[in-house]
Amino acid sequence: MLLTISLLMIVCFIGLLMSKKLSALTALILIPTLFALLSGHGADMGTMVIKGLRTVAPTGVMLIFAMLYFMSVTDAGMFDPIIKRIVSAVDGDPVKIFIGTVLLGFIVALDGDGATVYMIVLSAFMPIYERIGLSKLSVAALLLQCTGLGNMFPWGGPTARAAAAVQADVATLFVPLLLPLLACVVWTFILAVLLGRNERKRLGFQQQLPVAAASIQFEEQPRVAWRFWFNWALTIALMTFLVLDVMPMAYLFMLATAIMFVVNYPQLSQQQEQIGRHAPAILAVAGLIFAAAVFTGIFSETGMANALAQAIVHTIPSALGPYLAVITALISIPVTWMVSNDVFYFGMLPVLVQAAGHYGIEPIEMARAALVGQPVHILSPLVASTYLLVGMLKLDYAQTQRFTLRWSFISSIVLLVVALFTGCFPFYRSM
Repeated sequence: MLLTISLLMIVCFIGLLMSKKLSALTALILIPTLFALLSGHGADMGTMVIKGLRTVAPTGVMLIFAMLYFMSVTDAGMFDPIIKRIVSAVDGDPVKIFIGTVLLGFIVALDGDGATVYMIVLSAFMPIYERIGLSKLSVAALLLQCTGLGNMFPWGGPTARAAAAVQADVATLFVPLLLPLLACVVWTFILAVLLGRNERKRLGFQQQLPVAAASIQFEEQPRVAWRFWFNWALTIALMTFLVLDVMPMAYLFMLATAIMFVVNYPQLSQQQEQIGRHAPAILAVAGLIFAAAVFTGIFSETGMANALAQAIVHTIPSALGPYLAVITALISIPVTWMVSNDVFYFGMLPVLVQAAGHYGIEPIEMARAALVGQPVHILSPLVASTYLLVGMLKLDYAQTQRFTLRWSFISSIVLLVVALFTGCFPFYRSM
């Protein structure tokens, strides 16, 4: 009976999301509540949800303050001189232009928001692309790699969702993935060189007149020199403490945001303006994390997850069970393109985690494996920011998908191979 209810709940949850009958926020709250009542757990439903909330609270707090921090230091002009220097250095060489595009893309992607990357990078580089006649499909492919990987930072969303789904500390989940992510960054720069060389041949490039920085429509934000250097010092210190795991990630971002506000926005009205400007984006992401506590709390505490996991264990051939981490990683590549992150991490990952536990695979290892598909997920029709990129470049959406998919697939494979090599999750583990 419990197995049937759990299956119906997942099918209903995924179906309503895919058909856009409910938003992720409402589905995460209403669907598990309904099925908790159907399974006879109405009396203790509140306790289950509170347990779920306690597990995701640090993740939710971290996400709120991390987004506020990076959005606000960007507004303060921390990246402006870097943008200007990169644009000035690329001249008319397609290889240099694409390398500059990727470099700026990864720098801006630190805030974990794809829309920010597209708006800043394209505002800086679009005059160069159009003046030289570069392939905008290649530009789109490169920027999608930047945002797909940048989205994997804990404050970007997917990592926070995966951590919430398996009730793990975000820092513990994310830090081992730094080397695989770095390998993907290197691959993206290699891709920039490859696509740049193709453009050299197509355009018959010879050393042309440099593209003057003065010709670029770039509006540098007013800034104070000492504040600029302070922001960079603060950001570097924050990243160092995050990697060293000196304090809880949520508190580090709270502290850094407070210091950043006092220095860059000393007046109360300025701080209120910053919070008001970025509140809609922050609330949209943080709300999902807390809503997920309802789903994960009820799904786990009612025994639904365990019942479904037992059924999966019985259907998986014993020879494949020890490979569930790798299977999850490979599944994540197509599945996260077809469904939203909410569906995959809140609807499917908990079930796979329960099944993998029978083979000695840790939940946190499964969560890392589930992130392998993110470079391809960014191409999903469900990702709104991709439409912004296609619109700004005036490209056909389907053509962009076809051109970029091969490169994003390679990014996921690079991530998978290096993650296995560095021990982020096991290739094989016996019971």
